[in-house]
Amino acid sequence: MASAMSANKAELLAIANSVASEKMIDKEIVIEAMEEAIQKSARNRYGAENDIRAKLDPVTGDLRLWRVVEVVEEVEDYFKQVDLAAAQKLQADAKVGDFIVDPLPAIDLGRIDAQSAKQVIFQKVRDAERERQFEEFKDRAGEVITGVIKSVEFGHVIVNMGRAEGVIRRDQQIPREAARVGERIRAIISKVERNNRGPQIFLSRAHPDFMRKLFAQEVPEIYDGIIEIKAAARDPGSRAKIGVISHDSSIDPVGACVGMKGSRVQAVVQELQGEKIDIIPWSEDQATFIVNALQPATVSRVVLDEEEGRIEVVVPDDQLSLAIGRRGQNVRLASQLTANQIDIMTEEEASEKRQKEFAERSKTFEEELDVDETLSQLLVAEGFAELEEVAYVQLDELAAIEGFDEELAEELQSRALEAIERQEAAYREERKELGVEDALAEIPHLTEQMLVVLGKAGIKELDDLADLATDELIAKKREAPRRRANPDAAAAGPPMRRPPQREQDKGGVLGEFGLSEEQGNEIIMAARAHWFEDETPAAAPAEADIAAAGEPEVGPDTQEAADADSTQ
Repeated sequence: MASAMSANKAELLAIANSVASEKMIDKEIVIEAMEEAIQKSARNRYGAENDIRAKLDPVTGDLRLWRVVEVVEEVEDYFKQVDLAAAQKLQADAKVGDFIVDPLPAIDLGRIDAQSAKQVIFQKVRDAERERQFEEFKDRAGEVITGVIKSVEFGHVIVNMGRAEGVIRRDQQIPREAARVGERIRAIISKVERNNRGPQIFLSRAHPDFMRKLFAQEVPEIYDGIIEIKAAARDPGSRAKIGVISHDSSIDPVGACVGMKGSRVQAVVQELQGEKIDIIPWSEDQATFIVNALQPATVSRVVLDEEEGRIEVVVPDDQLSLAIGRRGQNVRLASQLTANQIDIMTEEEASEKRQKEFAERSKTFEEELDVDETLSQLLVAEGFAELEEVAYVQLDELAAIEGFDEELAEELQSRALEAIERQEAAYREERKELGVEDALAEIPHLTEQMLVVLGKAGIKELDDLADLATDELIAKKREAPRRRANPDAAAAGPPMRRPPQREQDKGGVLGEFGLSEEQGNEIIMAARAHWFEDETPAAAPAEADIAAAGEPEVGPDTQEAADADSTQ
């Protein structure tokens, strides 16, 4: 490139064409880079204070240099200004205020100037090449590419994709997979980012979408949309599960994905370094899909908790280890596949849990409603779990319970309401002891119990609550897994729960109360309302004055006419 500045015009064009072709960028960008390099060198020769321009004709290769100067009456800056007399020698019709061109002779660049020009051109071409790469790959996230391993640096694999390079970070590789320089490798483009060193193209072989794309390449029915992969979960290099559904009743989705003698699934397994893949029929019914997802274990029953987003699965005692899987792998993949937290328990544990809940609820009703054990157990057996359910259920529904009448139902509801008021009073007293101001109690959706929780979290004033985001207030807490990882330990007896940790679960302050996002937004906006109370529109007084001035005076005559009109 150093010889370009001293080359003839044909050679300049040949260099521009060669660089544009090699770097796969527009020839005009290379021409602009050359012009910028020549301008910089010319300023070094004639003085950096001059406004020097260069133009390289992309067709003929002719190079022109000139200096732009302003025509003034009295020259103050001799580098950028010229008087009228000198200006008219360059351009006969020049007048004060014009900017005219002062042609400069071609320069013969020395070694230092040529090296500087070379750096300018290289930088400009490099920037253009990076921009071209980013534009080419920015919309290709989710596409499977094939490349050649260029190098392995600190455990990260650099892949040559032809026009660009991508990186497979250590956590996106298949564990225990050996990466050898020069080998061909397939991966999915996970994301493309722009930074100062050029576009960063991140690849992945561990993402579930990589497995989806491989199945689409091996199974024509998936590519054509006849079979759809509804969900996928992976433990890279070990095991995976996919949920498939067929939009054509005559085609078995599982059989189509497996292929003749397992040919199709084996092709994917080989690419994923022997990763075992469970192909599961997807079902609209969540419980059925969960039972399928936990295969090969046998499931006795499934209990869905939609409010908490948790699922309890009861399995026979001899199926516990199989349902959990080695190091909890089976239940973990099933949880990812169904997008729900799954708790595995045996029949014995489920029975113990039901008995414990039954006893706790019966005792609560017995104490709070002041009824005997038989009546409290009857309420629990009918599905009542909380005082609020008894207090606010339809009276006829409560009276319809065998052995109940309307009088007893009314008395139970009255006692339930009194118990709720007692609890509220106790929480109110605790809230005041914590120093939570009364203004928070006026905010909609907040109960006294919630205010106690807020107070314990240090939220005691309106500003404290107003500073929270909705997620910080209502997001549900993520508890630690219910099961220990070791299946042998799990089979030995009921697991121990770890205490909830706010730093770990990142849950909202009121996450345990099941508030909706809409309710959370209303709470936050109500807490912020006082920020805007002092802001009154500036135009309001003026408008009020105008309105007052524009109202006609009501005299006796006009009042009588108005009364007459109203009478008519």
